[in-house]
Amino acid sequence: MKRKMNRRQFLGSACAVGAGFALPQIVSASVTGQSAAAAPSNTVTLGCIGVGGMGLDNMHKLMSLNNCRVLAICDVYKDRQERAKSIVDEKAGNSDCAVYGDWRELIARDDIDAVMIAAQDHWHALMAVEAAQAGKDIYCEKPLGVSVQESQAIRDAVRKHGCVFQTGTWQRSLENFQRACTLVRNGYIGRVHTVEVSVEGPHYQPKYKGPYGMQPVPEGFDWEMWRGPASPEPYNRGRVEWPDWYLIFDYCVGFITNWGVHHLDIAHWGCPRIGQEPFELSCEEVIRTEGFTDNSLSWRAEFRYADGFKMIFTDEEKMKLGCKFIGEEGWVHVDRSGIWAEPDSLLTLPFKDSDERLTDSTHHGKNFLDCIATRKDPVSHVDAAHTASILGMLADIAGRTGETLRWDPALEQFINHDGANAQLKRAMHNGWSL
Repeated sequence: MKRKMNRRQFLGSACAVGAGFALPQIVSASVTGQSAAAAPSNTVTLGCIGVGGMGLDNMHKLMSLNNCRVLAICDVYKDRQERAKSIVDEKAGNSDCAVYGDWRELIARDDIDAVMIAAQDHWHALMAVEAAQAGKDIYCEKPLGVSVQESQAIRDAVRKHGCVFQTGTWQRSLENFQRACTLVRNGYIGRVHTVEVSVEGPHYQPKYKGPYGMQPVPEGFDWEMWRGPASPEPYNRGRVEWPDWYLIFDYCVGFITNWGVHHLDIAHWGCPRIGQEPFELSCEEVIRTEGFTDNSLSWRAEFRYADGFKMIFTDEEKMKLGCKFIGEEGWVHVDRSGIWAEPDSLLTLPFKDSDERLTDSTHHGKNFLDCIATRKDPVSHVDAAHTASILGMLADIAGRTGETLRWDPALEQFINHDGANAQLKRAMHNGWSL
């Protein structure tokens, strides 16, 4: 650990001198116990855990940056291991990329500075907490686990160990979302009284239509490691198909959280009071019942605050996608497809030097690597990721109880409701624990 911290301190000082240069620090294989050629000290060495669709995309974007080098990948699918390794080796011009089926072996490597985590949601807490304890910086896909307790565990570990943590709420690195939240934060639409958030969900349906009994595990796939801390269910293809696993509560809270986190994050970015002040919460929710699916199909939640401010959070079939801030002097609505406002002049209005500006990030991965050098918080830091993650989880709990709940953000508990508070955590199985 001492050698690791010295390397990072050197990296930060090299960045600080700006026009200066740093001689490469060569770390021998005899020191690291690894055979891969050492990276220069101004390069972040990366291990990638989960290299399916999202993980592979993250890996491509990070390794496209000059100061990032992938040393190892981990996945439970043999074919994904081979595909990711070939991509890394081709870029590096060698065959040095190491391959693992157990993520703990990758995290144990002392020559890896940072990890990218894109396993299923139910793995995020275990992987991120252990990575933080090992002194790694972390790019972790959203949301932060499958319970409020897991999200808290990631936040607390990151802050305790001083890690740089970025999550995959990459809308914060896009100009339209930055403009919308800057307009709101600086009062250009007046006092905000309502925020409307709508995300995808109901149109995602299970792909698997076969029998639901126990099936033989396919060759080249580690079902035990994929299942991990989830319920000890036998293998069936319907549990691991995409988007099927998103629709199963063992592995994902559902689109109310997994997709909800994106626009709930923007709502909180524009109106920080959403996550900072006590609120009353109710939610009408329909739970899926087809096959293995058993999490949210559709929902409408309402967060109500003391002075009449409220946030309405629904699925796409009830409201236009995106995040809409409604103020006394206008409104602004932003989504990945565009930005709209009333008055329309807000879309081209130049900001004043005195305005609060939220970020200068234009590339989510680069922002992460830059912050590894400076030791500053990235744009999607762990506290913001925690708030955005649990807002959807809390709505889901309100929907499952069918009651109006009151949330205390200081205690991070529901007030006088033991049943709802019991749902803030989940048991882990198969010998796994935080």
